[in-house]
Amino acid sequence: MGIGPSITIAATASAQVPQPGGVLAVAPEEAAGWLRPLPVEALHSIGPRQAAVLRDYGIHCVGLLAAVPPATVQRLLGGKAGRLAADRARGIDPRPVVPRALPATASVRYHFDQHTLDGAEVRAALLRLVVELGTRLRGRGQVARALTLTLQFAGGGRWEKTRRLAAPSGHEDDLRQLAYQLMDAAALQRGRLTALVLKGEDLIDADQAAWQLSLDDAREARLAAESAVDRVRDKFGPQVIGPAAVFRRAS
Repeated sequence: MGIGPSITIAATASAQVPQPGGVLAVAPEEAAGWLRPLPVEALHSIGPRQAAVLRDYGIHCVGLLAAVPPATVQRLLGGKAGRLAADRARGIDPRPVVPRALPATASVRYHFDQHTLDGAEVRAALLRLVVELGTRLRGRGQVARALTLTLQFAGGGRWEKTRRLAAPSGHEDDLRQLAYQLMDAAALQRGRLTALVLKGEDLIDADQAAWQLSLDDAREARLAAESAVDRVRDKFGPQVIGPAAVFRRAS
């Protein structure tokens, strides 16, 4: 991940991160000095052909590109391309950063190691999906207004059903109750399952959902515990804490 004061610098930094999964942040006051020694082809939006043309004229680093008059760069690379290259070598990029809207759905999937009949293992897998989906929704600041459960069977068959929540929610209590209702509605007999898919549908921002104080002390305690568990997961990872049934195989 690259972080910088403009799209060009952030995108250029993202390609210079020393190891996968790392982050490179370039402060605004450091941008010009950081860009200067980079190879000219490292500048975001400079393609291989453009870099070859610049190198043929002795322009082998971004600092030299920034020092060349813009009119000269335009003659080398063409009007628009040259103007953009000259500006971006100087750290000039007025494009605004526009946050993308969060998706309206979120899906989680569980594959069984072998064909599995309905029972404790399937319920534990479904609970795992509930926890994963709830954690994702709360991390995004979203709530779901409906859930869809898809069951995939050996032989390629599938069953799918959607139901709406009583109120928009991203809490595991609410998601679990509806997910179990959907599973019960499947009325499985001897179907051998290969996978489960749980999808949160019709997502909205959590601050758009009505919130009402509950008079159920037990529920309020569970929600407080959920918030604490989220903080633990944020700090130590998603697999360190969860319902006992999800960790039933732990020794």
